[in-house]
Amino acid sequence: MPDVTLPGGVLRVALDVPVRRLFDYLPPQSGPAATFPETHPAAACPGIRIKVPFGRRRLVGIVVETARASDVPRDRLKPALAALDAAPVLDGEALALVRWAADYYHHPLGEAIACALPKALRLGAPVARTEQRWVATPEGLEAFQRGEPRRAPQQRRLLALLAGQQDASAALDAPVSLALGATGSATPGGMLGPGSEPAADSPRWREAARALARRGWAACRAETVAPAPVTTTAGARAAGPPLTAEQALAVQRIGGSLGRFAAWVLHGITGSGKTEVYLRAIEEVLRRGQRALVLVPEIGLTPQLVGRFRDRFDAPLAVLHSALTDPERLAAWREAFSGQARIVIGTRSAVFAPVRELGLIIVDEEHDPSFKQHESGFRYSARDVAVMRAQRAGVPIVLGSATPALETLHNVSTRRYERLSLPHRAVQSEPPRMSLVDLRAHPAHTGLSTPALQAIERHLREDGQVLVFLNRRGYAPTLLCTACGWIAPCKDCDARLTVHRAAQRLRCHHCGAETRLPERCPQCGFLVKSVGQGTERIEETLAETFGAGALVRLDRDVVRRRGDMESVMARVASGAARILVGTQMVTKGHDFPNMTLVVVLNADQGLFSTDFRAPERLAQTIVQVAGRAGRGAKPGEVLIQTEFPEHPLLRNLLAEGYEGFARTALAERAQAAWPPFSRLAAVRDSATTPEAALAFLTDARRAAGRT
Repeated sequence: MPDVTLPGGVLRVALDVPVRRLFDYLPPQSGPAATFPETHPAAACPGIRIKVPFGRRRLVGIVVETARASDVPRDRLKPALAALDAAPVLDGEALALVRWAADYYHHPLGEAIACALPKALRLGAPVARTEQRWVATPEGLEAFQRGEPRRAPQQRRLLALLAGQQDASAALDAPVSLALGATGSATPGGMLGPGSEPAADSPRWREAARALARRGWAACRAETVAPAPVTTTAGARAAGPPLTAEQALAVQRIGGSLGRFAAWVLHGITGSGKTEVYLRAIEEVLRRGQRALVLVPEIGLTPQLVGRFRDRFDAPLAVLHSALTDPERLAAWREAFSGQARIVIGTRSAVFAPVRELGLIIVDEEHDPSFKQHESGFRYSARDVAVMRAQRAGVPIVLGSATPALETLHNVSTRRYERLSLPHRAVQSEPPRMSLVDLRAHPAHTGLSTPALQAIERHLREDGQVLVFLNRRGYAPTLLCTACGWIAPCKDCDARLTVHRAAQRLRCHHCGAETRLPERCPQCGFLVKSVGQGTERIEETLAETFGAGALVRLDRDVVRRRGDMESVMARVASGAARILVGTQMVTKGHDFPNMTLVVVLNADQGLFSTDFRAPERLAQTIVQVAGRAGRGAKPGEVLIQTEFPEHPLLRNLLAEGYEGFARTALAERAQAAWPPFSRLAAVRDSATTPEAALAFLTDARRAAGRT
């Protein structure tokens, strides 16, 4: 059908639905004579939110573009219900970045845009901050003048407080308002901040306010609050430590690239002071009146990094990550959007954060898989999107890591990126001594070999702290019936269920399904047993050997509420916890000067995986977790338990470090034509029956020219 030219024009809107298209709507209009875009400047602006009818629902979408014609017949086009913004929430640069990402990752644009905005905005919340203010109505002021309410003293006091916000001459002419605040103290003009009690002697003011509202004497209204003035100056609150020669050179090179695109790979061993380089570079960015975006892979790294930034800079910060509540995330987004925040720190989705006058992007631990969204929804790599954002904005980006991804190192070798090396620790401490424990000669008892237990005892005796690393949470990875061979399966996917004995549950670490932990086999009724070790079981073993008082565990089963991570880290930092058991959450970003021993359990799980990236991730994990040892004055030691001590990966890693491993791994990738020397695409199918899924995948393979 040919396009239908419309005198009023159309809006092309992206909606958060799994459909790869834009939807055409007429602008919000009051009559047929309305024209477009002249009489609808707000509705014609790409990047604004707009509420539209969608079937039986009312959805909030983003205007992506405007057009004079539509391939939808005029009588089928519906007018939008309302434009929610006077200015774009996604400016032209941000909208272009999201459109590029949606196209590059082959995902519906509406769902990609949804990833870039807080949930509250997607549901229609105003961009500007609002406060709930109690207002004395004209009827309420008249009642107060009459001495009402006579038999409700709390209502009388509240009405008096509302009536006292203006002089008597104006009392009957206009309503007055009271913002309810957190301190209970009056602010200029007699107003209080949100959340407080309006009077110390009226603790039940909310009941009184509702009673006044029922009488028509008071009302609660939402009022827009003007944003705080944008900070025009910001700088360092405190001076940093002296820089090493390598750090000083890195800061100089990054500073010299401000104002243009450059991709820097800050390759520094653990403890080499990469964060100090970040801070010095950002200091120069702030001095120029610009802003910085800092991405970290894990929520657990955010509090520690934010603390260092707050200690260093006299500048507003906005923090964005998935552990925030919806109101908190909206508030942080508003701080970035308004320009009030000079530094934005966040995890993966913060790559889309609105940062005005962007001067620098930093991606810490750039190799980390957490930067990839691969579970559901819009699948993208925040690191790669960050590089594209820096290129489009014409600003430098710093990719920092002690173990850069092989793709990143390949970009260095092809001169797309430039490397800055920090080969020495900043505090002059020596790298830890690494050695292998042959499990064939020293069998492990419940996950721990005799040499490992002896080393733990020795380091504790010498007043050191110990980290025991196992990248497998739960009590055991398998629940087995020794009679019939039944293994607890996940009914929702093909994975096996993991035993969580403390919670008495079986949980799938792939899809999240869970069920109760049975005592007997559901097939034959025989007793079942837990096979293998997880962090929960290792914690139990260590508690039996060394006592539970000075032992803490850190994994996603422990960190469930806000403050849990900080509580564990505080116990370790203070020395109250002598042994830390953890998963990959403990491998990066944490600095414990008294940590002298690291024990790596089950290092073999990545040696023979079918995933071609498994060796790289294993090497990165070992190097990162080993870097937690010996960061202070005491020397560090690392023990790696393995049943394959002669494996080339382990031998190469111990003899030549990560750089030697990376050279060998890249050569192998080149010979096998694996990425980064080729490109891979994964085709996935989700269906209600296996037959339907297999049929689609068979057709896809045939369409790709495979037999």
